[in-house]
Amino acid sequence: MEKPNSEIQHDINLLSFDIDNTLIDFNTHKSNFRKVWKKHKPEQGVLLAYNTGRLVDDVIHLIEKGTLPEPDYIISGVGTHIYDYNKKCVVKEFNDVLDDGWDLKLVEDIIQNIDGPINEQPSKYQHDYKRSYYFHNATEAVITEIENTFVRANMDINVVYSQEQFLDILPKWANKGNALQWLLRKLNLKASNALVAGDSGNDSAMFDMEDIKGIVVANAHEELYKYTKYRQIYHAEKDCGDGVIEGLVYYGILPEEAIVASNTDHTEDYIIQQELNSIASEDDKEKLDLILEGYEKAIIALKKNITPLGFSACSIEDNITHGTDENYHSVWARDGAITVIGSLSLVDDEEIHKCQRQTLVTLIENSSRNGQIPSNVRLKDNQPDYSGVGGICSIDSGIWVVIAFYEYVNVTKDIKFLRKYIGDIKETMRWLGAHDSNNDALLEIPEAGDWTDLFGGSYNILYDEILWYRSNVCFGRMLEMLGDYDEAGEYIRWSQVIKKEILQNFWPSTQQKLFQTVSFAERQFTLGDTPYLIQQTTPFDFSWRCDVFGNVLAFLFGTVDAEKAHQTFKFMLGVGVNDPFPVSNVYPVVTPGDPDWKPYYTVNLLNLPNHYHNGGIWPFVGGFWVKFIGKLGFRDMAISELHKLALINKEGLNDEWEFNEWAHGVTGKAMGKAYQAWSAAQYISACHALKIIKK
Repeated sequence: MEKPNSEIQHDINLLSFDIDNTLIDFNTHKSNFRKVWKKHKPEQGVLLAYNTGRLVDDVIHLIEKGTLPEPDYIISGVGTHIYDYNKKCVVKEFNDVLDDGWDLKLVEDIIQNIDGPINEQPSKYQHDYKRSYYFHNATEAVITEIENTFVRANMDINVVYSQEQFLDILPKWANKGNALQWLLRKLNLKASNALVAGDSGNDSAMFDMEDIKGIVVANAHEELYKYTKYRQIYHAEKDCGDGVIEGLVYYGILPEEAIVASNTDHTEDYIIQQELNSIASEDDKEKLDLILEGYEKAIIALKKNITPLGFSACSIEDNITHGTDENYHSVWARDGAITVIGSLSLVDDEEIHKCQRQTLVTLIENSSRNGQIPSNVRLKDNQPDYSGVGGICSIDSGIWVVIAFYEYVNVTKDIKFLRKYIGDIKETMRWLGAHDSNNDALLEIPEAGDWTDLFGGSYNILYDEILWYRSNVCFGRMLEMLGDYDEAGEYIRWSQVIKKEILQNFWPSTQQKLFQTVSFAERQFTLGDTPYLIQQTTPFDFSWRCDVFGNVLAFLFGTVDAEKAHQTFKFMLGVGVNDPFPVSNVYPVVTPGDPDWKPYYTVNLLNLPNHYHNGGIWPFVGGFWVKFIGKLGFRDMAISELHKLALINKEGLNDEWEFNEWAHGVTGKAMGKAYQAWSAAQYISACHALKIIKK
């Protein structure tokens, strides 16, 4: 999410928000909006209005039972009533406007004579200025013909069709936009002083107002996405109320602390309680002292990796290389990008900032002519290498660079830098998109084609799909920064398609409904349920293993909600992925004789059980793990895990505080190269995420 724009903040005086599936979930009425608004709402100068298809009494009932906070106004019945909540009365002047040309009896007669499966909605949805019907899957041509029927009857009315099932017939001047416009005039405000939010077609009239600012929640119907594609509005990454809160933070109405991670307090869960009880006896001062020592050592380790071309994967002067190990003397796209992201809290350090920028420049300027980011660029001769072991290309390298570039410009606000390289990044996005060879929104990954480069995984791999989702969001946000709202909207919309495909394919459940075209995982739904996103799927089989890193990123990047992330956390905590140190990358490990076992896992003894990518402990992943727990709201537990992360980073092969590449999954003994840039950077990032370091 972009930083809030302080210039916008003082320009907004009225909020006009839809309710169902915008502020609250229609079926469950769950929402964080009420508690966040009550805690963080501006003290003065911003009025809150609900602009909904519900009738006034229905909205008041939601307020009285504590679902919604008290507003200043309620625009109800799809723009047919305005209710002054503070005075507890209908604004009668607005009704006088609606009477012009409205004939309720004639409306009913015309609808009854229209062919088609049109059924009247219950009486609680009807009133003198609104007739509402169910009309499923009507085409645009059919709706146009209904409008023409009223024209031929000399009736100038307003036809609103939404969510492919709801048909509302309203007076000429009645819709959410006109009602809002009337209220703004009454309050001596302009459209530029208003912020609207919605999820469906009957909200489109609000977004149609010139100079209006808006929020479209992530769960919005395609009809609203299409309608807003040319408009300067914020497409949220979260659903319903959380998406509105996200947008309010973006526009500067609410502070960043308003972002809420979880709908439910899970501190009473047994497994969570056991963990909290265990850490309660720990010495907080001792933990904090080691964490702070580690922070200072991490900065030293990070600076060991500064080179003229950008961050190296590991300190060159501290690692003797031979054979294929010489490729460590490179700026690696994946490692470099994750290092840039992790070190952005140190952007004020000129030496580090310069290296962050140069890392991105080196990688982007060595892209191939078709947009492929190199796997690495050698330091000795500045030559790019586009493949890894066995000549297999690294798909995730380019994705990480797109994400890192966005995070960098989002922090630095260096629009000139963004404008210079946006064309190259677009080519990279095209190259990446070409790996969706069957146009199902998911990338097809070759075996060993990502960070687990000596570990067998192929086709649709959770980790890569999570990154693909995030890169589409990031690229869309970068286009928004440059004012290209049309194309930005396309990428944001596509990211939501990717998210839905991930949840459908990687979270099997016996409760899923079967569709005509189904994934392999869906066809096998009778095998059971998972409390996590599974590791991979192919047209022929799937792996039920838990990719720890992929599941952690899924929550940090907004692919799953807090409820699913909590289920995953309890599972991972229960099986001990953080024992002895955070965190093993996969559970359970692959053992010889397992159907997933590959003979090449014995190469250099790297992927034996509990080694390397086969259940090894990766400190850089541990940094993400700490942030994952912190985002779930368990700060004390996150600090305890950060302390354990400090211990593993201190372990070392030859000296203390080597921030090694990985460690054995059972013994916790340090392995791999010393002074890894991404291990140090993600430790730094975790410290800042928990606000242990005061800027």
